[in-house]
Amino acid sequence: MNILVLGSGGREHTFAWKIAQSPLCKALYVAPGNSGTAEIATNVNIGVTDFEGIKNLVLEKQIELVVVGPEDPLVKGIHDFFLNDETIKHVPVIGPQKKAAELEGSKEFAKEFMIRHNIPTAAYESFTKETVEQGYAFLETLKPPYVLKADGLAAGKGVVILNNLDKAKAELKSMLVDAKFGAASTKVVIEEFLDGIELSCFVLTDGSNYKILPTAKDYKRIGEGDTGLNTGGMGAVSPVPFATNEFLSKIEERIVKPTIEGFKKDKLPYVGFVFIGLIKVGDDPKVIEYNVRMGDPETEVVFPRLKNDLVEVLQAMAKGTLNTIDIEIDNRAATTIMVVSGGYPEAYEKGKEITGIDTIKESIPFHAGAQLKDGKVVTSGGRVISITSYGNTYQEAIKKSYQSIEKLHFDKMYYRKDIGFDL
Repeated sequence: MNILVLGSGGREHTFAWKIAQSPLCKALYVAPGNSGTAEIATNVNIGVTDFEGIKNLVLEKQIELVVVGPEDPLVKGIHDFFLNDETIKHVPVIGPQKKAAELEGSKEFAKEFMIRHNIPTAAYESFTKETVEQGYAFLETLKPPYVLKADGLAAGKGVVILNNLDKAKAELKSMLVDAKFGAASTKVVIEEFLDGIELSCFVLTDGSNYKILPTAKDYKRIGEGDTGLNTGGMGAVSPVPFATNEFLSKIEERIVKPTIEGFKKDKLPYVGFVFIGLIKVGDDPKVIEYNVRMGDPETEVVFPRLKNDLVEVLQAMAKGTLNTIDIEIDNRAATTIMVVSGGYPEAYEKGKEITGIDTIKESIPFHAGAQLKDGKVVTSGGRVISITSYGNTYQEAIKKSYQSIEKLHFDKMYYRKDIGFDL
């Protein structure tokens, strides 16, 4: 079959890498793609929210399955766009419809969903510009640190955690009154701080059945020891060593099952990936957030551990027959280290030539912010390339990734040297 993947990051390169291995895949297209997807698929220069452009491509190339990588097109309703168009409504889209994508599109919507379905999460209140004074009063009732979240999509940067009450109040004003995150922070959710260690759970669903993929843990901060600004993710490890079988069964019973049941009860049409951001508080899991797509860089460690033919799995999701699939997982650990542009997540330069990718043999390089220009691979984003390795233990896998990174070079490249430090 002819398949289209939407997106241009490391996640989408990993999707393409896995889909291209399937004998069921005849032709693979990625829009807009990157230098990595160009090696295994046909890149098409169409933006992920250019729905008309995507429709024309689907018709022209006789695409039979669309896999949505990032959240933006889902929150903007790409699945609904397909269903409402006679010429393409027969083409399955992997990714929830707009109503269900609000789980990521609105922090408040997600919190209300969790409370309604008794899914364990932090206590919270939400505020607008008009209720900023009540927001200050609510902050005074909490113990530090204070967690403030922009309600809408802020490219992974809309969460601020502060230890000082006055600074938290100033930040709330900056988000609501001064529109720090633009439209994303016209509403702000303030919640109690949960003290624990984070991990991610990934679930596949066809709307009624579900399958759980391997857990992963990613590292969000730019600096070693988890310091500095939040990024889109600097590395990931799978499986998560502290997630025992007992803990995993708590996740399934208390969180995954009520989430999938909640979709049915609330009539949220959901065919796709559910990314559940969790925190282990004591011995119990609580939900920090939902995302309505695979995580990045977690995809770069989760999919390499999936032994199934991904196209078979995606077809079962589209047909509502996920219950007929047995998910098979590689017992080895997988780790990935993200190599980024100097200055990221703040201002950084682009267009730096990347050398040494072809000399990496022990690891899998997944391209992210990288493009082909005049026959050379150059940097085009903050997170440039993700180096994934297998190992019998996560320590062994991490060591391999670091050895492979030594073969890479571009001007001002940076990566964290402590991924997995807290495990």
